[in-house]
Amino acid sequence: MPTEDLLFSRRDIVRLSALLTVSGALPFLDAARARASEPDEPVRVGYLPITDATPLLVAHGKGFFEAEGLKAEKPVLFRGWSQIVEAFLAGQVNVVHLLSPMTVWARYGAATPAKVVAWNHTSGSGLTVAEDINSVAALGGRTVAIPFWYSIHNVVLQKLLRENGLKPVTRTDAPAPDEVNLVIMAPPDMVPALAAGQIAGYIVAEPFNAAAEVNKVGKVLRFTGDVWKDHACCLVFMHEKDLTGRPEWSQKVVNAMVKAQLWTRDNRAETASLLSSADPQKYTPHSVEILSRVLAPDEGDVARYVASGAIRHPEWRDRRIDFQPYPFPSYTEELVRLLRQTLVEGDRGFLDALDPAFAARDLVDDSFVKKALAGIGGLPAFGLADSFTRTELLQA
Repeated sequence: MPTEDLLFSRRDIVRLSALLTVSGALPFLDAARARASEPDEPVRVGYLPITDATPLLVAHGKGFFEAEGLKAEKPVLFRGWSQIVEAFLAGQVNVVHLLSPMTVWARYGAATPAKVVAWNHTSGSGLTVAEDINSVAALGGRTVAIPFWYSIHNVVLQKLLRENGLKPVTRTDAPAPDEVNLVIMAPPDMVPALAAGQIAGYIVAEPFNAAAEVNKVGKVLRFTGDVWKDHACCLVFMHEKDLTGRPEWSQKVVNAMVKAQLWTRDNRAETASLLSSADPQKYTPHSVEILSRVLAPDEGDVARYVASGAIRHPEWRDRRIDFQPYPFPSYTEELVRLLRQTLVEGDRGFLDALDPAFAARDLVDDSFVKKALAGIGGLPAFGLADSFTRTELLQA
């Protein structure tokens, strides 16, 4: 049953589209400017109940913010992107996770004075389909649900479609054999819609792919991290006024988040329990079983997914979801290039005029995360090369 109050609902998309314009954002930004920031103002995290929020929730749940000498209120759960963006614009929350393409939209479509300070996680999404679908090409003439136009899910899906000779279209009940109809759908609605045969598949963040598997209503056709190696999905977004006006406070926030990511990598099963509905904090409504499938999968899962074709690049050694905080500039550049090739509804004039290299310099402030990494052993602590450059690898 559709749930209009849940994340990614159509009502939420309409509201967000109005918010992320210069005129739509202005009243909330004015309200934020009227709020005086105190040096010891607490960390107020805003999040959606998906695994993308893991580091921010772990930083709160394991006391990493307090260990940095910060006051931290309990993270505020929002039911839609428009709600979290509105609260962020108005200064009601000061640290949020947003979809990486959404940060592009916020900064350049709405002139939001905020920057990406770190990645929240890598991979963590998949294309889930009905049991009778065995290839991307088999989606021709069918309908696939996406969570949002400005999402890495839409970007990766459309790359897969193009490379399989398919054309994405919208608003049609009868797509041609070489077309795939894309519809916006709330993730909680995707699993029942797939089970009812209303859609042929969906691409979305975890744990909704795992939910289809656990409930035996669908299968993962491809993991997005197996298409774009170690891609970011959600990013940590903070106000520029905090970055420039409270640099010590901002540094401590990033320190805590980076340490939370490192802890999560070594404590995956405990993380699944911490984020589950069984934990007293009740950060998310998901079961330990579903979250464990994502955060702490069985050792035999990789071989099973390689056999099914969900993983075609086992040599990448991609985790279903992984964590490292550094925002590689090459990713931002490639993201902007791909967004300019991606079908999105609404005004995209800002996107068509955006230079990828400029966006990589202007959207991201990596000074805080670099300093945080230096304090814990650098990128090698996350199993990466000791370099802040990389080459993007995309293979459908």
